Amino acid sequence: MKIEHVLVGFIPEPRGKDALTLAATAARQAGARLTVAYVHVPAWTTPGPGKIDAEWQAYVLEQSDRALNQARRLLADVQDVPIDYVTSGNRGSGRGLAQLAVKAKADVVVIGSAPGGGRGRISLGSTADQLLHASPVPVVLVPKGYADEHPFRIQQLIVTYRRDPASDDAVKQSAALAAQTGVPLRLITLVVSGGRGAKMAEEMLDRLREKVAADLEVAARGHGRVQVEMEVLEGKDVARALGGADCEGALLICASSETGPLRRVFLGDTSLKIIRSASCPVMMLPRNPAKKP
Repeated sequence: MKIEHVLVGFIPEPRGKDALTLAATAARQAGARLTVAYVHVPAWTTPGPGKIDAEWQAYVLEQSDRALNQARRLLADVQDVPIDYVTSGNRGSGRGLAQLAVKAKADVVVIGSAPGGGRGRISLGSTADQLLHASPVPVVLVPKGYADEHPFRIQQLIVTYRRDPASDDAVKQSAALAAQTGVPLRLITLVVSGGRGAKMAEEMLDRLREKVAADLEVAARGHGRVQVEMEVLEGKDVARALGGADCEGALLICASSETGPLRRVFLGDTSLKIIRSASCPVMMLPRNPAKKP
């Protein structure tokens, strides 16, 4: 995985600022360009072919201009990242962003947390739900209040690892991204079944250590050496287990579930719990990633 183009969904609310902050940080660190998108409701049509309600269209355009102008003000100090501003009409903001990701050939889509939920945590709303079931590229969810206490750069990538092909691919992609952004990579396995589960996880990690090291070597080839750490985190539930992780300045990366409907991104039960428990931005990788021509 290499990030050359970041697409961020913006709305003129604090969560929009949270998303902008992470998107600009990631774009700068990856040497990528940034596209800021505002998805508005479609223009109303009136009877007759091609007729559009002029007053409604004017209102939509005015709201779009206000939103993007606010985004420009928030990004006024970002001088080292190429930035584009676009609008698009769609009844669903998530579906609109997914379509824009394809049209703009973006490598990742960034959005803020839905309203509600605690500070420093991620809440899922309709936009996230639509994106996580339609996006052909990774989706980054940003915690509430991130813009107020954000790091100046992403300091580490953390991959939640389980023994399956999706996680193996996530390790390869994350190692390439770690090399691109110059940060260390941490592989964590969450154990939620007590002492016996912890022992099983240790044994599993021992068996997988050589394979993971080989995967990382292939993924990082040509990008320089990637610092890799492995850790087992134990707790009575996912929240307690993940609470033992040092997530300061981190981007947490999760592979899509191997179960469920055949959709690009699908949240399994564990992934959903990880998102809701994380204290840092979370990137969900699609099951069938888009390939650039």
